[in-house]
Amino acid sequence: MEKKNKKDINRRDFIKIVGISAATSTALLYGCSSKNNSASGSATGEREIPTDKMTYRTSPTTGDRVSLLGYGCMRWPLKPAPDGNGEVIDQDAVNGLVDYAIAHGVNYFDTSPAYVQGFSERATGIALSRHPRDKYFIATKLSNFSPDTWSREASLRMYHKSFTELQVDYIDYMLLHGIGMGGMDALKGRYLDNGMLDFLIKEREAGRIRNLGFSYHGDIEVYDYLLSRHDEIKWDFVQIQLNYVDWKHAKATNTRNTAAEYLYGELHKRGIPSIIMEPLLGGRLSKLNDNLVARLKQRRPENSVASWAFRFAGSFPDILTVLSGMTYMEHLQDNLRTYSPLEPLTDEEMEFLEETAQLMLKYPTIPCNDCKYCMPCPYGLDIPAVLLHYNRCVNEGNVPKNGQDENYAKARRAFLVGYDRSVPKLRQASHCIGCNQCVAHCPQNIDIPNELHRIDQFVEQLKQGTL
Repeated sequence: MEKKNKKDINRRDFIKIVGISAATSTALLYGCSSKNNSASGSATGEREIPTDKMTYRTSPTTGDRVSLLGYGCMRWPLKPAPDGNGEVIDQDAVNGLVDYAIAHGVNYFDTSPAYVQGFSERATGIALSRHPRDKYFIATKLSNFSPDTWSREASLRMYHKSFTELQVDYIDYMLLHGIGMGGMDALKGRYLDNGMLDFLIKEREAGRIRNLGFSYHGDIEVYDYLLSRHDEIKWDFVQIQLNYVDWKHAKATNTRNTAAEYLYGELHKRGIPSIIMEPLLGGRLSKLNDNLVARLKQRRPENSVASWAFRFAGSFPDILTVLSGMTYMEHLQDNLRTYSPLEPLTDEEMEFLEETAQLMLKYPTIPCNDCKYCMPCPYGLDIPAVLLHYNRCVNEGNVPKNGQDENYAKARRAFLVGYDRSVPKLRQASHCIGCNQCVAHCPQNIDIPNELHRIDQFVEQLKQGTL
């Protein structure tokens, strides 16, 4: 007990964290971000965030009382490495975000051995271990994507390492990670033929896993197969991609995906709670083009663009928690406002968002969710940064079709200057050799080399004025 108390965060420091104002904490920790990167405008930034109004949902299998806002630990803040070689997780910033989240009612934290190039679990474990174990639920995954980790021995090593990195002796929510990627062959190799699914079920019986589920991307045959075994396995939850675009139009953003309406419906009729990932469609629903932003702001001028997507995801009754990868304090604060407490969407607002989704699909962005599974690139490219810069320019109207466009000169300059500022020259699309190593790792099934070559060709045309 004495050792535990030493690890717990000092009560005085914790109270200080709770007392920091929204505006002050954002400015001190992270500074300001541009309007297109901000999930909350100035109108929302000054509103007080309650510490006792979080919406909770109760798990029907374990009775867990889970915060509707879940913390996705895929995008922890980074800082330059001490040796000047790349970046490392900013542990102090992570600690501050976790402390603030817990102080405001968040109790679900989702990580993986694959996140932040393998360091998310450790950083998450350090931050959470400073709090009493009964104050949070930890979700992690068996992320044995690579065939060299499919063996039972390699998978077991990964599983046991998660306990060490997270500093726990039981895991609240354990997931088979990204089933559907690679189809039935990958499912068999990763979890069935090596006996790992049977092992995880026995670990649940032993209490080292409290809830067992899976996250889904890709092949619907795999999803349907695992649900067909629900009476035997008794899934405690399933994690799906759900947002107001993917609800009906998932194939419009990725032909391999399945409408969230179907995914959620299959879980609903079996009584399996859903955990939601990508409520912002990889951030794209917080970075809409100016016309769509105006459309949403006209309805609720004091609320952020992102809040509409989070209200949509939270409005379904069988959803246990909605994950958000909150790198910055302002994003955390905005989402806390949305769920403290949740104001469910009306039927009319649901129709309004469906119309918004149809309008959004007219803008040809690349379906990159900034998950960074494609990284590191063996040739040093910053793949997500290239794709996200292109998407940002599409949304801002800075991708001219030809030299006759009315705003050609302005758009040309905005694209080229912004590109050099967002992506160092040695990490730009021009350095892609088409090795295709990134393609197999993309859960959105993007033909990454093709998109990079297309963007590079577009950049060269802009530079030479030949568009």
